[in-house]
Amino acid sequence: MNDVILTPAGEKPLGFTLGVLAAAGAVAGIFIGAANGSSLLGVIGGAIVMAGIAYVLVKLLGEGLEKLARLGLVALFAVVGLLLSGTPGLVIGGLFGWFFGWFAYWIGFGRYRTPLVPYLTSGQVLWHYTFRVICGAIFVFLITPILVVMPLSFNAESFFTFTPEMLSFDPAGYSLRHYRDFLTNPEWTRAVENSLLIAPVATVISVSLGTLAAIGLSQSHVPGKRAIMAILISPMIVPLIISATGMYFFYSKIGLVGTYWGVVLAHAVLGIPFVIITVTATLVGFDRSLTRAAANMGANPVTTFFRVQMPLILPGVISGGLFAFITSFDEVVVVLFIGSAELQTLPWQMFTGLREQISPTILAAATILVGISILLLTVVEMLRRRSERLRGMTPR
Repeated sequence: MNDVILTPAGEKPLGFTLGVLAAAGAVAGIFIGAANGSSLLGVIGGAIVMAGIAYVLVKLLGEGLEKLARLGLVALFAVVGLLLSGTPGLVIGGLFGWFFGWFAYWIGFGRYRTPLVPYLTSGQVLWHYTFRVICGAIFVFLITPILVVMPLSFNAESFFTFTPEMLSFDPAGYSLRHYRDFLTNPEWTRAVENSLLIAPVATVISVSLGTLAAIGLSQSHVPGKRAIMAILISPMIVPLIISATGMYFFYSKIGLVGTYWGVVLAHAVLGIPFVIITVTATLVGFDRSLTRAAANMGANPVTTFFRVQMPLILPGVISGGLFAFITSFDEVVVVLFIGSAELQTLPWQMFTGLREQISPTILAAATILVGISILLLTVVEMLRRRSERLRGMTPR
């Protein structure tokens, strides 16, 4: 499907194009210069090089030779990267060449205006794209640690750093040894087993109590709804160390510290707020005339709930359950207070490994957890869209 063109594109003044490309080259030069010992030189060199490239692409070659020019820029940057840093430089250089080739034509021929309405001022256009750059920078800042952990988990050595073999993409520098250790070492397998025994039960309790609480609080006649809601969602607001301390002193009085059910109930308490929030959000668009109609047809409250209300709020219930499961599966602070040596969960084992023995097996476990979280969050997003369709908020 072609993009909608709201504003016709046109070649921009050369000074504008060169200025923007010089600024982009200066930003890229900061990182390249820092890697080679001089950020200032990188800024100056990057600005000059990109301004020159923009002049050649936009002014001399033009749109008629765009494909050839962009391919040539990719090849040029890849060769320079190969000469400077070997195979990693080849890959990074090729990516830089592809981006700046696209960016030069995008700016030089005004293609950035095509998806925007024509009456926007220059300042509004600038803010439109500045806001997206800021959001992208925040995203990169948040995702970079994850992207670093994943390749390190394939390190053939017992190091937490990239080895020369890994940086040169030598197959000898990569191995699945840490994943084999994770799947065969009794300490890790026992920790995974404990997590899988605790998280599902805690999730069931969270979903059951959280769903009932959300439905109850959605009724108009309930007194003090705001205060009750604030209390129920307080576990996700109060610092976790405070909640863990309070649970420890309370559970120690009733003999639940160091027991399976103590950890399960503690994790259920942490998961209930997520269920309440997602189910409450789903109930906002719920048509209550459906339950009244079911009651008029002779259905009792239990039948009405399972046959009428539950199918419509099910996406919110499942979403809350997934969040509760992730919370329980990834939680470590409460387990340190409430758990015991026999109830070490996977996050506890990872924490212990970081404190007592630095092993890349931790990185393998972290990568697996990240993969599970991505899968579950994808399911949550699919359920959110399904819920919107069921409530008529988006077209089918």
